[in-house]
Amino acid sequence: MRVYRRPVFPVEIFRDEQGDPIEYGNRWGGESPPEDTYSRVSNLQRFALLHAVAGALIEWLQNAFDVTVEETPSAAFDLLRVPDEVVRAVRVVPRESTMAPLTFVLTPFPGVYLHAGSLHDFHFPVCGCDACDDDVTSLAEELESTVRTVVSGGYSERFDPWPERWIEFQIDEPGVGMRRGRSRTEDLPDERVEAARTSLPPAGEWLPWQSLPPGEADAVN
Repeated sequence: MRVYRRPVFPVEIFRDEQGDPIEYGNRWGGESPPEDTYSRVSNLQRFALLHAVAGALIEWLQNAFDVTVEETPSAAFDLLRVPDEVVRAVRVVPRESTMAPLTFVLTPFPGVYLHAGSLHDFHFPVCGCDACDDDVTSLAEELESTVRTVVSGGYSERFDPWPERWIEFQIDEPGVGMRRGRSRTEDLPDERVEAARTSLPPAGEWLPWQSLPPGEADAVN
């Protein structure tokens, strides 16, 4: 199977108002960030790496797995909450309905929204303000890990026991870590929730994607 490789970007140094290099991810040293940083977003260009990573992931999925790929603005409506502006939207669907589809939506921020399976969206970054102090390399790793876990069968979605007021997800990548979360079903579109009740696989566990045989993978390129 073809191996994913992250795009190589030149290392950029961003500086604060005093001219000192900013160490994103550790900017506030464990202290509370200044109040005005919650409403300030600076050095947006550093997030451009996320678009490049999303593009590389899409190419890898297309070349390594048995999928259909649709690049169309309408794919953005796979998201539960569609952003005001979209740069690119790509839906990647495995051949079997028991395997979780993925939709990549690139925004002008620049950021990446990832819709996985039936009822969950993941945002990279979630906010992006200076107070959040996002390290873009860490965001890229999280995006890659999320995609990798979905295609390897480590992703699940399930409703809580009756009365099913919550939809829960779990991302479990052995050797890397596990993440969980949940949303109230009443906060989601009714039609999407009802569709998920019948489309989710047994026990909510999405199966691994099917790799392309070597000959077919070579023919894709």
